[in-house]
Amino acid sequence: MPTLNDDLALAQRLADAAGEAIRPFFRAEFEREDKADSSPVTEADRAAESAIRAILKTERPEDGVIGEEFGRERQGASRQWVLDPIDGTVSFIAGRPTFGTLIALMQDGWPVLGVIDQPIAGERWVGAMGQATEFNGAPAETRRCRALAGAMVATTSPHCFSGEESNAFLRVVAKAQAQKRQGPIYGGDCYSYGLLASGHIDIVIEAGLAIHDFAALIPVVEGAGGHMTDWFGEPLSGSSDGNVIALGDPARLDDVLEALHGN
Repeated sequence: MPTLNDDLALAQRLADAAGEAIRPFFRAEFEREDKADSSPVTEADRAAESAIRAILKTERPEDGVIGEEFGRERQGASRQWVLDPIDGTVSFIAGRPTFGTLIALMQDGWPVLGVIDQPIAGERWVGAMGQATEFNGAPAETRRCRALAGAMVATTSPHCFSGEESNAFLRVVAKAQAQKRQGPIYGGDCYSYGLLASGHIDIVIEAGLAIHDFAALIPVVEGAGGHMTDWFGEPLSGSSDGNVIALGDPARLDDVLEALHGN
């Protein structure tokens, strides 16, 4: 059985391989199409996931794999590698270096290791259960947020929320920024969670995420001193509904939940 350190070293190699596959396509010519859910996919997405899977096939042949582009393998395995080769494909297509590669390892449905890698800027967050998160090899730490008022709130897009979800999100924004003439931060996908882990953003709220969108984020955020839950304050796992809250300061959870649910 591999140790956690073995898995961390492998995860770094997987991120390296994905970055090598992605970089030649950035702001260059590439093929793209829309999937059945109307979300875009490019040859860079597929090349990066293929590169990761090729290594896993050799290094961890008994582990399961859950990938955004090529689905699931060995679903009954207790160890599952969860892959999003380009989280933020729209940003990638637009030439914005705010997308990232997400690599997670789940044990019995619970994320124990996560990597957020931005291969253009050369920025990488690595988190693991029981260990401090690192950003490019140095400790990463979230910042304290003494009250919801004044907190910096982010989400990828308001269009990802349903009507009531949007109202719930905006209630949090209204309480966080009541004294400021500015809205939340939009865009960023997984990159926003890296910025939260490094103490630049206070709260990220999303809805409708798949397991490959959030599994890697949890060890990164929590290893930096933050906290992630669903919209009812419950821990996130492979069976969660995909509505997530990330907090730089765990003390703000009750404030966010109260605002979300209109209390």
